[in-house]
Amino acid sequence: MTSILKTLNSFQLFNKCLMPRLDMMAVLTRGKKQNPPPKRRHPEWLPKPTHVPYDEALTEANKEFLSEYVTHNEGLHTPLKSPLNTELTQPSAPWSPNTRRTGLIGRKIGVYPMWLKNGKRVITTLIQIVDNEVVKYIPPEEYNPVMRSKHKNVKVKNGCLVLGAINVDPQQLTKEYFGIFDKAGVTPKKVLMRFTVSPNAALPPGTPLYAAHFKPGEYLDIRGKTVDRGFQGVMKRWGFKGMPASHGVTKTHRRPGNIGSGGELSRVVPGTKMPGHMGNRWRILKGVKILRVNTKYNVIWVLAPNIPGEINTLCYLYDTILPTKKNTSPHFPTYFHDKQTDELPEDLYVDDLHVFSDPTIEFQPES
Repeated sequence: MTSILKTLNSFQLFNKCLMPRLDMMAVLTRGKKQNPPPKRRHPEWLPKPTHVPYDEALTEANKEFLSEYVTHNEGLHTPLKSPLNTELTQPSAPWSPNTRRTGLIGRKIGVYPMWLKNGKRVITTLIQIVDNEVVKYIPPEEYNPVMRSKHKNVKVKNGCLVLGAINVDPQQLTKEYFGIFDKAGVTPKKVLMRFTVSPNAALPPGTPLYAAHFKPGEYLDIRGKTVDRGFQGVMKRWGFKGMPASHGVTKTHRRPGNIGSGGELSRVVPGTKMPGHMGNRWRILKGVKILRVNTKYNVIWVLAPNIPGEINTLCYLYDTILPTKKNTSPHFPTYFHDKQTDELPEDLYVDDLHVFSDPTIEFQPES
C-alpha cells in the first residue's frame, strides 16, 4: 500500500511539472504568427450580392460608343495619361539589393508541362497578369500598418502601393467605391491589393504594370489562398490512418481515437490535431523560378505545380526574399512599355528551357 501511494504522489508531481511545459510547447507550436485561426468570413464561392445599377439614361448608341472606346483604349482612361499622372516620375535612387519594388496581381489559369534542354520534363503553372494598374501611393509618413511587435513605437521606412486588377463596368459599382478610381483617374477595378515598396520605387497612379515586370530566370514568392475543403475529418485533414476495419470495431473506422486529455490534464491541449475547417488559408510559396514570359498576353510560366489556390483564383507575386535567390538586375521600378526604345519579343525564355520552335532534342544511345 505504501508503494502504491508513493507511485501516485510521484505521478502527481510529474504531472504538475509537465503541465507548464505542455503549455509552453502548445504556445510554440500553435502561435498566432505560425498558424493563426481562420477568420470568420464568407467563402469565395458564395454568391455575392449584386447591386442594382444606377439609371444613367444611356441610349443604345451611347452604350455602343462606350464599349468601343473601352475596347480601343484598354479601359476608360488612356494608360499613363490619368489626371494625376501627367509626367512619369523617375526613381530618386538606383536599384540596390535593399530596395523593395512593387509586385503584381496574377490569376492562376492552369498547369502546363515543359521540357528543359537536357530532356527533363517539368510541370509549370501559368499565371496571367490581368489589367494591373497603380491606384494609389501611400508615403511612409501616412502608411501605418498593423505591426505585431512588443515595442510601442515602430517606425515604418517603406510606403505602400495600392494596385488594382480586372476592369469592371462602372455602372455595376457603388458611387463610393467608384470614387476611389475616379479620383486616381484609372479604370475601376474588381480587386485591390497592397504592396509594401521603398520610397524610391514609388509609382504614380495610372501606371500600368505588365508581365515583363519580371524577367525569365528570376525567383518569386507567390502568396495565395489554399483550396477551401470545408469541414473535414482527421483522415483527410491530417492524414490519420484510421481504426482497423475488422470484426469488433464499432463505428470508429475514421475517428481520431483518444486525444490524451484525461487525468489531471482535463482539457484539450491547444494544437491537437482534430476535425475542423480545412483550406481557405493564406500560404506563401517561396523561391519559384520563372521559365517563360509572354509579353503579348501577359502570362508567366513558373516552375511549380503547387501554387496555392484553385484555377482562376488571384495571388500575389513578389520578388523573393530568399538571400540566395534574390534578383540582381530587375526592371526598376518597373518595365515601362512606352519608354522603351527596343520592343521586347513576344516570348521570353530562360536559357536552359527548350523552345518548341527549336529542333527536337535527340540523345544518342550509349555504346
